[in-house]
Amino acid sequence: MSTPFVALVGRPNVGKSTLFNRIIGENLSVVDNRPGTTRDRVYSKCNWNGAEFVLVDTGGIEPLEALRDKEVAVIAEGSADFVHEIREQAEIAIAEADVIVFTVDGQAGLTAIDEAVAEILRRLIGQRQKAGHTVPPMVVAASKAEATHIRQEAMEFYALGLGEVFAVSGLQGDGVADMLDEIVRSLPAKNPIDEAEDDSLKIALLGRPNVGKSSLFNQLIGEPRVIVSPVAGTTRDAIDTVIEFTETNRPIGDSSEVDSADEALEGAETFVPVVNKITLIDTAGIRKRGSIEPGVEKFSVLRAFKAIERAHVVLLLVDADEGITVQDEHIAGYILEANKGVIVLVNKWDLLESKEKVARSEREVEGFGMLTEKMYKLLEEARSRFNFMAYAPIMFISAKTGFRCEQIFPAALRVNEARAMRIPTSDLNRILREAHAKHSPPSTGGKRLKVFFGSQVGINPPTFVFHCNDTKLAHFSYRRYIENRIRAEFGFFGTPMRVIFRGRDDKE
Repeated sequence: MSTPFVALVGRPNVGKSTLFNRIIGENLSVVDNRPGTTRDRVYSKCNWNGAEFVLVDTGGIEPLEALRDKEVAVIAEGSADFVHEIREQAEIAIAEADVIVFTVDGQAGLTAIDEAVAEILRRLIGQRQKAGHTVPPMVVAASKAEATHIRQEAMEFYALGLGEVFAVSGLQGDGVADMLDEIVRSLPAKNPIDEAEDDSLKIALLGRPNVGKSSLFNQLIGEPRVIVSPVAGTTRDAIDTVIEFTETNRPIGDSSEVDSADEALEGAETFVPVVNKITLIDTAGIRKRGSIEPGVEKFSVLRAFKAIERAHVVLLLVDADEGITVQDEHIAGYILEANKGVIVLVNKWDLLESKEKVARSEREVEGFGMLTEKMYKLLEEARSRFNFMAYAPIMFISAKTGFRCEQIFPAALRVNEARAMRIPTSDLNRILREAHAKHSPPSTGGKRLKVFFGSQVGINPPTFVFHCNDTKLAHFSYRRYIENRIRAEFGFFGTPMRVIFRGRDDKE
C-alpha cells in the first residue's frame, strides 16, 4: 500500500500555502528531507503521531464562470491565463487524494464563491464515485482564524456539508493539531493481507514528456513476455500492467559485486530459468519548470510522485538527442528523496547512431560495458549532472527499435536484489577499519572523529548506523567516503544507501 495523500483544495487566496508551510514546518516531522535534491517542492512526506501521509498543496479552484466567460474576472489575477490548467490539476488532486482538506477564509466568512467551489468539489467526488473509487473523507479548514471571534464564527462553514470544521491559523498554528488528529483518523487503514499477496517487482517509468515512456512501455510488455492482467492503478489515467518475465540466463550465485548493467547479466557459468512477476507503472510526463505559471507546476508532479512511492525500481528516461536537462535533474531528485532504486535510460539512441554503427564502433569500457565514443561522451555528462546518485547505472537504448531493451528487466531485478542485500557486521567493521587506515577521520578544533563500530540496521534502502564520539565531526565528505568504501566491496547496484552517524548521547 502506498503512502496516503492528503490534498489541500479550495478557492484562491484562502491561505492554503500558509497552512501547508505551517504543517510541514512545525509539530510535524518531514520524513527524509535531504538538502540539495528537490527545491521549490509543493508536497511533503510527513508523519503525525506515527501516521505517515503526503501533504499536497494545490492551486486555487476558480468558479465555473471564470472558465466560461472571459468577461468575468478570475480571483487570482496573476493566474488569469492558467485558469483551465489550475482547474485540471485540482481535479487530479481530488481524484487521487485519500483525504481532502477543503480550505476556506475564516476572516471573509462563508461566501458565494466558497459555495460554488464546494459544488465543484461535490461534482468531482461524484465522478470519482461513478468510476468505482471510494469517496475520500473531507474536513473543512477555516484558515486565518487568529482572532477569537473568527474561530467562533467559523461554525457557519458547517453549512457547506463537507465534514468537520476546524478553525486554524497557518501563521500561528492555532487549531492545526486538532485538524491533523482528525486527518489521521480519516486515513485509510492498511491491509497487510493485500500487501502480502502482491509480491511482484514494481517498476515505474518516469521522465519528461516525449522522452519515449509509452514506446518503452509497449516494448517491454511485448512478446515473449506474458501479460497476466491489466490492473487499474491509483492514478486516474494510468494502468498497471502485470507481466511474467522469464530470465533464461539467470546466474546462480552472488550478484552484489556488479558495476554496470552489462556486468549485472554476467558472473556465473551455471544458469537456471527464473520466472519473475513484474508490475509496470506508466506515468504522465513531468513538465519543464518555468514553462508555465508556478501555480500550475505546483501540482504537475503528483502522479509521478505517487508512482515513485509505489515502485521498487524507477526507470528514469532521458532524451539522447536533447541531452540531460535541468528537469531531468529535478526528477532524479524526486527519486532520490523517495530512496528508490533507479536506472537511467538514455532513450532514442537510434536518432544518433544506428544499430549497425554501434556494432562497428563499440568497445569495452571497464565498469560500464560496451560503449561507442558518443555514448561515452554522454555518459560523462550524465555522471556529472547526476553526481548526487552516482550509484545509478546508465544504459543506452532505443524503445522504438528495441536496441538493448532486453537488458532492462535483468538489470532492474539486480537493483531490487541490491536493495534487500545485507552485509555481515564483521565485514562492515573490517571495511571501516580499512577505511580509517587509508584515510584518517576528520578533526575539528583539535578533536578527532572516532568511529567505534557500525552495523546494518535496515534494507530497502540499505541503512547503516555508525556509532561515534561526536556526530558534528562526521562531515558529509567523510560519510560519502565511507559509503564509497562499502560500495567498492559490495556494489549495491542501482540503490541509494543511508549512512547514519550516531553519537554517544544520541537516543536510539
